[in-house]
This record gives sequence, structure tokens and C-alpha cells, in this order.
Amino acid sequence: MNLGTRKVLDRSFTSLGIGSIVVMALALLVVITPIVYNGLGAVFFQGTIEHRKLLQDEFHRGDKAQLEREIEESGRYRMEAYRMLGEFEAELEGMDPVKARQYRMQLGPVKTALQGLLGPIPGEEPGILTRFRYGQTRWEKAEEKLHELLYESKWDYSDPNVMAKEYFVRRAESFEGTSLLPLFSYVEQNAEKMLLPRFTAYWGFLFDKSVDAHIFGGIWPEIQGTFFLAIGAMLFAFPLGVVAAIYFTEYAKDNLFTSMLRSANSTLAGVPSIVFGLFGLAFFINTLKVSESKSVLAGALTLAIMILPTIIRAAEEAILSVPKTYKEASLGLGSTKWNTIVTVILPAALPGIITGGVISLGRAAGETAPIIFTAAVSVGSAIGLADVLSSPTPALSWNIYNLASEHEMASEIRHVQYGMVLALVSIVLLLNLSAVLLRARITKKLKG
Repeated sequence: MNLGTRKVLDRSFTSLGIGSIVVMALALLVVITPIVYNGLGAVFFQGTIEHRKLLQDEFHRGDKAQLEREIEESGRYRMEAYRMLGEFEAELEGMDPVKARQYRMQLGPVKTALQGLLGPIPGEEPGILTRFRYGQTRWEKAEEKLHELLYESKWDYSDPNVMAKEYFVRRAESFEGTSLLPLFSYVEQNAEKMLLPRFTAYWGFLFDKSVDAHIFGGIWPEIQGTFFLAIGAMLFAFPLGVVAAIYFTEYAKDNLFTSMLRSANSTLAGVPSIVFGLFGLAFFINTLKVSESKSVLAGALTLAIMILPTIIRAAEEAILSVPKTYKEASLGLGSTKWNTIVTVILPAALPGIITGGVISLGRAAGETAPIIFTAAVSVGSAIGLADVLSSPTPALSWNIYNLASEHEMASEIRHVQYGMVLALVSIVLLLNLSAVLLRARITKKLKG
């Protein structure tokens, strides 16, 4: 191969590598951008007066005097809408029974949409749940509810060869010639004056508890629970992983027993996480009875077993990367084998061990399957350190799945789901960044 060919191949390989990096970066950008955009929407949005009332009632936060003035201001416009509704209901009493029954059937969805937009109608008993005591707290959701009030959804089945098509008709057409007709145009024109939206930076999303199954409030219990589970897993797995790595590299003989242990460790690294969850339920809860049911302790032990093979392998590789001359020099100076391991080999291998540990910590924070059976609950308050031995906890990974797949109002709280995803991704990225910085700092310190 001549020099020119080698240069062409070298440039081609370099270009291919750079192109691969660019493609991966673009793919990551495509994935991350909607998460960041929609996740930030959980904190920054156009909050209505209903949001400010909720904060005052549930968390005693905000300017109470200003809120009372806003309630009075918006109430003037709301009362006119309620007056029209009341007049129409009185009109129904003197109407032909058949016609009145038809109007009442059409009035039901109108009242439901109006209650969803503005909150309970005066004179009517609100529901027990918090969601029935407030209107829309976010302006973009209020616009959706306003559309629901103004338009009725219908389906066109006229063509049997194609799927039914959805179309909308104005509800006002159903109330032509009645006293309710002006209500629709009035609410459409004065919706902003009724809800008083303004830009809101709701940092409480990260530090408040959830209210009414995550329809309102924040995600602090989930963030705290994620940290408890991940750090608890590391407290169990990290020491055991490092000790096991020391055994494999410094003490274990090359025999069948050691080969079986290495094979078992490699096999465990590839076991699906759901298997670890079932194992944790059967072994830690049902057999060892570390807790009566789900608990942070059971979840942390299960996650520890799951990340242990990764920590062992990372620590083993870090120890093997230490030059043999370090060990030989220490032993030549009369140091014992254990003292050499503690004072020479482990400090030199520490950057690699720490990196493997922090990456495993990030994996523990993001796992869902192992904690479904052992630790996680859908809703709950933040727990204290004294309760980790016996109490379950909400966690980001489980609640993201639960809100997306099982929540009855999943489409109404997409911002909460994206906010949780962004929080979890940020935690994992911060852990990885801390691993890089810590490794660099330790390496620099070891070099003097």
C-alpha cells in the first residue's frame, strides 16, 4: 500500500468518525429537544387565576390581597355568564316538557364544559376531589376547554369505504331563539377577563407535593424518592462491588470456581430488570421480610443486586489498569499485600472505580421495573429518613410510566409527564457530568 492510498484511507476513516459523531449528536438533539421544550412548560406557562387560588389554598403562597382583587375583577364577568345560564334554566320550567327535555340533554355538556373552564357554578355543590373545586389553571388548557364549550364534536360515517371523520359544529346553533344563545359569544369574548392569565414561573413544581393525583402541584416526593432509592442502592452495592473486584484481581486463583463466579457475574449483568424486581419481591419481602410490603429498603436492595455486576466489572477493569510496577515497588519496600492494595492500588484505580459507580447510580435512578414490585407507589407524600425501612415512595421513573399509561386524565397532564422526564434526564446527566469532573479532579490530584 503506497503513501497516497494510506492518506486517503486515513482521511476517509477520520471523516467517517466525525460523521458518526455528528449523526449521533443530531439524533440526541432530536430526542432531547421536545423533552426540554415540553418539560420546561411544567414550570413556565400562562397561569390563570385558578392557579393562583390553588397555590393560596393548598400551599398558602402568593399575595392574598391581590388575589382577592383579581377574584373580584374576574367575578364581575363570570356572574354575567352565570346569570344567562340561570335565566335559561328558569325558561325551561315553562317550556313544553318534550322540548325542555331535549334542551336539558344539550345543556348538560355545556354546564360540564363551563365548570371545567371556570370552576364550580355558584349554588351548586362542587365535587369532593380537588379537580372539581377549580377551573383551568393553565391558559392553554383553558383554550381547549373553551373550544369544548363552543363546539360539539361529531363524526361523519357517510362514506363506508373510509374511516369516520370528526368534525365540529357550534353549540350555539342548538340554542337558537333561547336566552342561552348570547352565552357562547359572551364567554368566547371575555374568557381572558374571566381567567386573567399571566406568565408564571412555577418553581414549586420541583418542590411541592402533588395534589389530586398529579393534576395539580409538584413532583418533590418523586424526586426525593428517586434519590433515596438510588443512593440506598449505592450504599449496598458500591462496597460489595469494590471488595469483589479486589478478590477477583488480587486473591482469586484461576480455577473452575473463579470461572463460575465470573460467568455468574456476566450473566447477571444481562438479566432483564423485571426479573430483578420479581426476585426482590420474592426474596427481600416475602422470604427475608425486610419490610411488611413495599419499602425504600426493599427497593434499594433490589437495585443494588441489579447494578452490582456493573460495579464489579468497572472496578475490576480499573484495578487491572494500574501498572504492575506500582504493586511491585510497594511490596519491594516491605509493605504487606493488603496495605499495598489500600494505599497504592485503590487510590490509583479510584478514578475508574468512581466513574463506574456514578454511571451505575444513574442507571439505578432511571430503572422502573425493579421498583414496581418492591418500592414504588403512584402517589404519596415525601417520606423522612426514619421511614425508609418500612414505607414505599413515589419515584420519577415509575410515575412517568404510570401517568402515561394508567392515569384517567393522562391527556390533561402531559406537562407533568414531560416535567418528570426532564427532571429524571437532568438528574442522570448531572450524575454523569459529576463522574467526569470527579474523575478529572482525582486524576489531577494523583499526578500531583
